[in-house]
Amino acid sequence: MRYWLFKSEPSTWSWDQQVAKGDTGEEWDGVRNYQARNFMREMAVGDRGFFYHSQKEKSVVGIVEVCAEAHQDSTTDDERWECVDIKAVAPIKMPVTLDMIKADPRLAEMVLVKNSRLSVQPVTEEEWNIILNLGGSQS
Repeated sequence: MRYWLFKSEPSTWSWDQQVAKGDTGEEWDGVRNYQARNFMREMAVGDRGFFYHSQKEKSVVGIVEVCAEAHQDSTTDDERWECVDIKAVAPIKMPVTLDMIKADPRLAEMVLVKNSRLSVQPVTEEEWNIILNLGGSQS
């Protein structure tokens, strides 16, 4: 299993909206960055990810699971753009803010710290466990 982080502006797509989709999940569509798309091409069903609210909140708020591998993004006819489907697994008990992540020296090399603009990014197993611990959660 691999781990990921999915960033969303809560005014566009929030954790509550993701939860409302249930086990069917939802396409992680609209990504128009080649690196983020390539990360989605690497994902497998069952991979886990953090759901991250960007903009004002800037925090990890939930855990999601990839429920469909990369396929054509339904929001465009351009074959270059693909996406995965994700479903909500559980909320993070205490949201883990970007400030908390940046303050933890163990997370200094995390992609979120080094390239905070990338909307889909990998998370190492060690980073995954540290963030779960900071949020008082389990996967």
